[in-house]
Amino acid sequence: MNRKTYTFDEAFEASLTYFGGDELAAKVWVNKYALKDAFGNIYEKSPVDMHYRLASEIARIEKKHPNPLSEKDLFELFDRFRYIVPQGSPMTGIGNDFQIASLSNCFVIGLDGQADSYGAIIRIDEEQVQLMKRRGGVGHDLSHIRPKGSPVKNSALTSTGLVPFMERYSNSTREVAQDGRRGALMLSVSIKHPDSESFIDAKMVEGKVTGANVSVKIDDEFMQAVINGTEYQQQYPVSSDNPTFKKNINASELWEKIIHNAWKSAEPGVLFWDTIIKESVPDCYADLGFRTVSTNPCGEIPLCPYDSCRLLAINLYSYVQNPFTPQATFDFELFKEHVELAQRIMDDIIDLESEKIEKILEKIDADPESNEVRQSERHLWEKIQTKTLQGRRTGVGITAEGDMLAALNFRYGTEEATDFSEKIQRELALAAYRSSVKMAKERGAFEIFDAKREENNPFINRLREADPQLYKDMVKYGRRNIACLTIAPTGTTSLMTQTTSGIEPVFLPVYKRRRKVNPNDADARVDFVDETGDAFEEYIVYHHKFMTWMQANGYDLTKHYTQEEVDELVEKSPYYKATSNDVDWLQKVRMQGRIQKWVDHSISVTINLPADVSEELVNTLYIEAWKCGCKGCTVYRDGSRSGVLISTGNEKKKKDDCNCMEPPVIVSKRPKDLDADVVKFQNNREKWIAFVGLVNGRPYEIFTGLADDEEGIMLPKNVSKGKIIKSYDENGNKHYDFQFTNKRGYKMTIEGLDGKFDPEYWNYAKLISGVLRYGMPIDQVIKLVQGMELDSESINTWKNGVERALKKYLPNGTELKGQKCPNCEMETLTYQEGCLICTNCGASKCG
Repeated sequence: MNRKTYTFDEAFEASLTYFGGDELAAKVWVNKYALKDAFGNIYEKSPVDMHYRLASEIARIEKKHPNPLSEKDLFELFDRFRYIVPQGSPMTGIGNDFQIASLSNCFVIGLDGQADSYGAIIRIDEEQVQLMKRRGGVGHDLSHIRPKGSPVKNSALTSTGLVPFMERYSNSTREVAQDGRRGALMLSVSIKHPDSESFIDAKMVEGKVTGANVSVKIDDEFMQAVINGTEYQQQYPVSSDNPTFKKNINASELWEKIIHNAWKSAEPGVLFWDTIIKESVPDCYADLGFRTVSTNPCGEIPLCPYDSCRLLAINLYSYVQNPFTPQATFDFELFKEHVELAQRIMDDIIDLESEKIEKILEKIDADPESNEVRQSERHLWEKIQTKTLQGRRTGVGITAEGDMLAALNFRYGTEEATDFSEKIQRELALAAYRSSVKMAKERGAFEIFDAKREENNPFINRLREADPQLYKDMVKYGRRNIACLTIAPTGTTSLMTQTTSGIEPVFLPVYKRRRKVNPNDADARVDFVDETGDAFEEYIVYHHKFMTWMQANGYDLTKHYTQEEVDELVEKSPYYKATSNDVDWLQKVRMQGRIQKWVDHSISVTINLPADVSEELVNTLYIEAWKCGCKGCTVYRDGSRSGVLISTGNEKKKKDDCNCMEPPVIVSKRPKDLDADVVKFQNNREKWIAFVGLVNGRPYEIFTGLADDEEGIMLPKNVSKGKIIKSYDENGNKHYDFQFTNKRGYKMTIEGLDGKFDPEYWNYAKLISGVLRYGMPIDQVIKLVQGMELDSESINTWKNGVERALKKYLPNGTELKGQKCPNCEMETLTYQEGCLICTNCGASKCG
């Protein structure tokens, strides 16, 4: 069958219209979610086509059950990301016959019984890779591995402990990930394990465990010892009544290390394991294979071995009627109706997942390898299919909570807003479980349902107290799904829901020094945000909603507003003082604890903190998270991912260095000032110069051109650093200036960099800067630049200059794959300080 294909430009233009002119949302959709084959052929023109694909496939499953939802009903739920939003893997994989991949976002793996032999460790490594190649993230626990120094019955005589195996699993992730396109890894360990301190420190060493997130499973006994200042016993095996190894430690000292490392590097995360197990509904069936052992990489789904999560989010903003007005209300009836349908859709996706697994098994059987090679992969997917169908676990969550609260005139982080958020989650939990009970009546309960096993579970008892009839029906009919709920990070899908939530994308014609902004010009949107002053810079992602708030409150969108008037409007907006740095962090933790009571899995929330917060604050947040019932906690202090690693050589990394292969924190709103490096070089006897703006030590923008043209960008030879400053002239036109400090300590400014470079160079620089700004790995940006086919010799010289400047930021040791050393012809080239070095023969090439 010949299917119609579209060029990237065709799909991008159609999606740009769909998203109301939002270029980032359009690019994300085309690159990540549009149906395409292995050759890059695109088969969907816009999200409309994708939503019809999803609706068609789910309707096919619905027809197998009583009272089926129609394709039209389903499309209306999905259309414009308005109500129900399947996440990542389901959105990509449902109805996709071009890929043989799972619909599950993440998995947990682990072997039964004693599993610390090399054979077991290697088996887990293989299973991890097999899952990651199908696009899945993986979590597994290391608490079963013997501590360092333990006797072993092989030639080594003693065990190496946890850390070498952390590196092994991390390296496997980096290998299969192919520059970040696939796979993510969570490694966990019990605080009771004697090597837990080494586990906690492992990621603080340069080049170690860079392919994994790490979390510590902390029990109540340890936390109580921290608070009381008493000792705590570590042992191996960690859960044994007769451990072979025991030692007492100072709990406070180990806790201080956890806090310091979290403050310094944003890891480890903490998992409050006793809370997780006590609240876990699936652990009522622990002896039947549903014992929770670890979490997925983002931490929102604690899982038993070989179970997985499929995610779906409900767009809360869409249930606000008369948003931003005094008459704003939340449509609870429609919300509950849609939650029930969402749970039903998630159950349908389980059947679609089972079909996908069958195709994976068929693919394995058709592979040319021997049965010996294929058997382990086949057995892995057979275990996953069994667990998937036995428990029918789902992950219904939410998105746009902040926008919902603002539209209802609540300020995020206040007690009033928290009360309402808890009410929303309570109603969601009741509606989802009600739907699961109804499906049990129509379709049958999950295979091992037993109400007697669940009668003392705290979460089930909360449902019983809130809705006694629901509980009676559950006992009578059972439940279709062993667990239903989560709150996961919505990632790139949130970019798409922001611009399509029934909000007309209008842009306020703000005037600063009487300069009119063209609302049809994409760049004008950035100008518009800039011109509203510092008070509004925090709210760039909400500009569509801010306009809606103005419109709803009777403000004239065609009026010429002064800067002072805009500042006053911002302070009246419900988004004012509601950013991550404005919200009371303790209040956010308590809010998470209150909402957690109505989520049967967990909540993935990172507390974002400014750079100058103390370790004491992180300590307070973690302890409060435990006290108020959170199942886990993670913090991120601004800039903490850079400059924290200890060198493996004699020299320590400088504080402003950055591991530019690590996923960056996206800073879509350009700060006014950026630290900058100056890179000077010579091409064909011409002197060139590059200015590289940095955020957290990582390239954020790059401008390159001739250093000795008529305009003259002449800098003293010793100048290698400075700042790139965004400024406006007397006519309101935007410019970029470069400021540096001379030998005498005076600040010198070169104004109008944008006017000193060839316009063609400048435009290409904007393109490359946009790619850098949204986090493409540096080595991939270099490949992108290398692959650009440009006509003129001068612009190719510019291209070489950009490539040379960016190579400086590749971490030492980065491999250049696919190219051989011209001297020894071995594929052993790595980057060192921007130069290519052959690790085999020592040949080098710079520039």
